[in-house]
This record gives sequence, structure tokens and C-alpha cells, in this order.
Amino acid sequence: MEKFVSEDVDRPIAERWQGIVQHVKDEYLSPTQGYPWIVGFSGGKDSTVVAHAVFEALRAVPPSQRARPVHIVSNDTLVESPLVIAHLDEVTAQIDDAVSSLGLPLTVARTRPELDKSFWVLLIGKGYPSPNSQMRWCTDRLKIQPTSGYIKANISDHGAAIVVLGVRRTESIRRMMTVDKYENERGTNLNPHSSIPGAYVFRPIVDLSTDDVWEILGSFPAPWGGTHSKLFQLYRDAEGGECPVVLSKDEAPGCGTPNSRFGCWTCTVVEKDKSLQGFIDSGKHRYQPLVGFRDWLVDIRNDPNRRSAIRRNGRLTFDLTGKHIPGPFTIQARREILDRLLLVQSEFGGRLISDDELELIHKTWATELQQEESLANV
Repeated sequence: MEKFVSEDVDRPIAERWQGIVQHVKDEYLSPTQGYPWIVGFSGGKDSTVVAHAVFEALRAVPPSQRARPVHIVSNDTLVESPLVIAHLDEVTAQIDDAVSSLGLPLTVARTRPELDKSFWVLLIGKGYPSPNSQMRWCTDRLKIQPTSGYIKANISDHGAAIVVLGVRRTESIRRMMTVDKYENERGTNLNPHSSIPGAYVFRPIVDLSTDDVWEILGSFPAPWGGTHSKLFQLYRDAEGGECPVVLSKDEAPGCGTPNSRFGCWTCTVVEKDKSLQGFIDSGKHRYQPLVGFRDWLVDIRNDPNRRSAIRRNGRLTFDLTGKHIPGPFTIQARREILDRLLLVQSEFGGRLISDDELELIHKTWATELQQEESLANV
């Protein structure tokens, strides 16, 4: 299998786009067609171009040769930016409708964290401190585990799976180094995934620039119907950028950095939520309470009056310099956070926490209080 070579950047975008679609078609029909494709779809510009190319390639394949199943898989952390998740819901519904009418071997799926690993259950229920760059517990539980689980299930069913990603070499220096590393290891279109045995990665738009991506989206209508105009508007309002599909800890630095601004509205890893602030600046003032709540979560993280002295393992812990490492938020602080969240939810006018999460949070508190009472009576 020969490695795909990027089209000459001087060629018209229509020719380069057709080359990408043909490349995707050829790979779809390759000897690995017994293995399903898992297309990571965040709803952002890069993953939309990849889904667009896959859709066009499938339409170009004769029905008798559409043997490989394809999954368009998006992830909902349950704390996604409301505008972004609304866009994702709309687009995936359009794709699903088009797939049904065209009879394509394509499944639209959505992954979510398990209830006991949701952001609110961990933060408010168990008292995990607000995530930061040193303790980013959210990425693994909200993003990596749900989607990796979906991939592993397909590997179990088929022996292997191919993850199709909108990774581009020019996204960042780190991304370029990662792409180069894996391309140097194999001279084919597929590279073994860094942390999921049996999974391979296919990057069909790796050599496109950001300008190329926007030109393609602006030049060719969405194959599932309509145009990509709403995506353009979303980026204009939010000042651009999306939190990418993250499938391993190696890729985690792409989540919660200044370069990825679409993501969880609760993200306390970034210094400032530029996407939500962009929506507010463009006139969507109902999002202001969400920004204020996020900023407050950052402010209270290291407040010693809101943190337990001991860790969840029952130990009093110090780092190598002798500095005390505090434990989780106290139950009083967790109640304060929940009360404030429910107030923000009322001001916002949309659901921010589910009834199932609320029920599990109160059960977690009750269990913890019972344990503390038992220890006090020993």
C-alpha cells in the first residue's frame, strides 16, 4: 500500500479536494476493509471536512462494494458549550437522515461518560478539585474513556478498527512532531494507535492548511444537505477553534489549551474561556452566568477553607518540598457549588445538570457522611 502524497498546493482547490476524496475511497476499498472505520467527529472544521470526504467517498463506491461499516462518532462530555452541542446535534441528525435515505453503511453514534464519572458527580459528588494543568482528571474520564470504549468494542467484534481523524500537520508544532513520528515508523496510510491495541489511525487531511479547510467548506455544499454556513458563523461568534477528538493521554495537551477554544463550558484548565466570551460579545448575553460560574470555580479551587486536610485515601499528604497537598472539596463546599450551579441553571434557562447526576451526588454525600460518622464512633 503506497503512502499518499499531498497534492501540489498550487493546484486548484477543487482538484485537491477530489484527490482527497479519491484517496479516502481507495483506502476504504483497501485489503483492510474487514475492519470498521471509526470517524472521530467533534463538529469542528477539521472533523467536518473528514466526515464530508468520507461521505462523498462512500457515495462514489458501488453499493455492492460498500462492505466496510463506517461509524461517525461524536463525544458529549455532558458539559459541552451549549451552542456547540446544539450545532453537533443538528449536524449529526442531518447526517443520520441522509444515511437512511441513501442506504449508506454508516452509523451515527454519540459517546458519553459513565454516570459515576461525569464532571458534576466527580466535582460536586466526590469533591474532586476543579481541573487544572497539573491535575487534568476530566480529559480521561469525559473524553478518552467513552470514545476508546466504543473503539475497543469494535476491535473486539472485528479484530481491529481504523480510527479516521481530522489531524493536520500544521495545527501546532506538537501535532507536527506527533504526525512525523508515526509517519516515520510506517510508510503506509495507517499507523498503529499509540494506546489502543488493535486500532490504527488514518489521517486523510494531514497536509491541508487551515485556509484549505475553510476553502473546501466554503466551496462545496454539505453532502448530507445544506451548506456549512452555520459552522462558519459558529467560529465567527466564538473566535474560532475547537477542542479536538482526544483518544489518548498523548493527545490530551490539545484539550484545554489556548489553541482549543471549543470544548467544555466548565473548563478550568484554560486561563480564559474565549469561545463563550466570544458568544457573549456577539450578543448572546444569556451565557454570561456560565462564564461567571466557571471563573468562580477557578477562584475557589485552592481555598483551604473549602478543601479537606486529608486526601480521599484517608492520608495527610505532603509534596517533596514539605508543602501540604489538600484533599477534596469539603461537603459544605460541594453543597455551595451545587447551590450556585442550580442558580446559574435557572438564570441560563437551560439544563446544565441531569436529575440522574443530582440523585447520584446526594447518594455519594450520604455514603460519605455515614462513613465519617462510623469513624467518629470508633
